[in-house]
Amino acid sequence: MKIYFASGNLHKKQEMSALFPEFDLVIPSEEGISFNPEETGKTFLENSIIKAQELWNLVHQPVIADDSGICVDILNGVPGIYSARYAGKDFHQGRNDGTKPTQEEQNRLLLEETDLALTDYSAKAMPLPENPRSCRYVCAMVLYLGPDRFYSAQETMEGSLIPSLDLSRGTGGFGYDPIVILAGTDRTIAQLSAQEKNSLSHRGKAAAGIRQILLQLNK
Repeated sequence: MKIYFASGNLHKKQEMSALFPEFDLVIPSEEGISFNPEETGKTFLENSIIKAQELWNLVHQPVIADDSGICVDILNGVPGIYSARYAGKDFHQGRNDGTKPTQEEQNRLLLEETDLALTDYSAKAMPLPENPRSCRYVCAMVLYLGPDRFYSAQETMEGSLIPSLDLSRGTGGFGYDPIVILAGTDRTIAQLSAQEKNSLSHRGKAAAGIRQILLQLNK
């Protein structure tokens, strides 16, 4: 069964193809389809539905869309849905000129903002949380079969930020993975094997739910 995946990210497409081995996942660019939705939602789920609806309107075939990001507790969930555009404490939703920092710069800025928040806690003599650097990846995934028929799953992967950028490690994954330690381990997400990440990650767990729905629908 052919399913369109609402993304232009080849890395994510490869990861998703491994999560849906029974299905033929195709991204719009592979068929010359122009696809650049404006993500105006306020939540991961809203953005997933926006992307899914826009691609479905172009292809009128089953679509999977997801929206994901990292949420840091001491920053009240920042950068959240703006993770891809995040540019530091003054530009949570991205720079005014639309330019994007490199991923390494985003990692540095997120650690710096977290450090500032922790310093502010100390300056105000406020008790720190039990895990002051706690964070999580969140993924909302939608299987869109039409305007009146869609399914969704939202999952998390718990972790904590490393104390400093020079402790970043790992060559797997992408995004903020080298600076996030998986909860209950001493490894960053970037140190996980592809198989481990697929079973433990926010996207992997959300995909598992959507995959089960697809398998039931295709019996």
